[in-house]
Amino acid sequence: MNFSLPPEVWDSIFENAVYGGGLGIILLIYFWHRWRSDRRSLEELKTNKEAGLMEPASLHPIFNDNRCIGCAACITACPEGTIIGLVDMKARLINPSHCIGHGACKTACPLDAITLVFGSETRGVDIPMVQPNFETNVPGIFIAGELGGMGLIRNAITQGRQALDSVRKLDGMGKGGEGLDVLIVGAGPAGFAASLGAMQHGLSYATLEQDSLGGTVFQFPRGKIVMTAPVDLPMVGKVNFKETTKEKLLEFWQDVEKKTQVQINYNERVETITPSGNGFLVKSNRQSYQTRSVLLAIGRRGTPRKLGVPGEDQPKVVYRLIDPAQYQNMHVLVVGGGDSAIEAATTIADEPGTTVTLSYRSEAFSRVKEKNRKNLKEREESGRVKVMLKSQVKRIDTDKVVIKWDEFDVDLPNDAVIICAGGILPTGFLKEIGVQVDTKFGTE
Repeated sequence: MNFSLPPEVWDSIFENAVYGGGLGIILLIYFWHRWRSDRRSLEELKTNKEAGLMEPASLHPIFNDNRCIGCAACITACPEGTIIGLVDMKARLINPSHCIGHGACKTACPLDAITLVFGSETRGVDIPMVQPNFETNVPGIFIAGELGGMGLIRNAITQGRQALDSVRKLDGMGKGGEGLDVLIVGAGPAGFAASLGAMQHGLSYATLEQDSLGGTVFQFPRGKIVMTAPVDLPMVGKVNFKETTKEKLLEFWQDVEKKTQVQINYNERVETITPSGNGFLVKSNRQSYQTRSVLLAIGRRGTPRKLGVPGEDQPKVVYRLIDPAQYQNMHVLVVGGGDSAIEAATTIADEPGTTVTLSYRSEAFSRVKEKNRKNLKEREESGRVKVMLKSQVKRIDTDKVVIKWDEFDVDLPNDAVIICAGGILPTGFLKEIGVQVDTKFGTE
């Protein structure tokens, strides 16, 4: 049924309903609410299309119109707000860029009208081939968490626990012998949960983390809200989080690490994984490990994407924001057009004495949350952030940067550069160890 009717038509319907008695009034109220909901969904969908916010970042739903009855169960079930709406009595993803792959909509649908997919017809997403038990096409190598497409903290923790349970079912696990039962790569949500699971079940393990506890979460800007939900963590039990900051979540994990004495080797990066005997030989930048199995729980960012310009190798150039306070009284350049770049620019701009420039090569920001757009607009209007669209960094000097903007070279005083250009998916590394990677274009 089409609810997109002109106001004068609704006036006529209202008059007829008044004369039709009580039942007519009830039906009028029902259809009036449906019409308003439909109209709001269409307006939100139009706004997001105009802003270029139609590409989901991760796992997301598609809807079967032949099965959908417009019951709105999926809308009610989604914990992230107005992600799904009804358009002409059919469910639609009206805010795709905000969808983070909860999957609650699919669970709630009474007629199985929802399928969860990766990528879209216009934007492919590289996803390693993983079986339901998280094992790849290479027997003994498992993948869990963000690398497999699950960036949501709660889902990643759950996958890390479940993947470790699958590892436990391999022959000879927990019976001693030469080498490790499992080598876990990464100490983000999935890797941390798997490490606790290995410890809980008495497996011999080693966990290697090239950076810090928390993985991608650690790289979030200070004070960033991370949405979590109740989740079971091995050695701890049910953890109840509703909404918490990055700092509080990391503090909790650090406390768990201390109390359980789970062992994590920090600043250790895996370089090669090769078949060896009944398992694998894993070489890191520090030593070699013989292991029966490997669980990859690394992020999708992989190696930071660089600009490839002169001066980029200077110490003042970094690829993520850790603490905005360190940039007080500095001239800062942020490069990028995604949420991470805008969040970095706006949070640094709030520090005393800073001047912030945001450089982005395109003519408009795409796939950016509305909240971040508003924050950036406020700081741009107040003069705290200078936005340079359609610009490219040409050179980074010790005391300035040179940016090509509208065919002219602009020199800006500079003390620090933060490049938020994303990362290169470790596809090459996966292929080297034999793991099959498929590009998904809106498919399961």
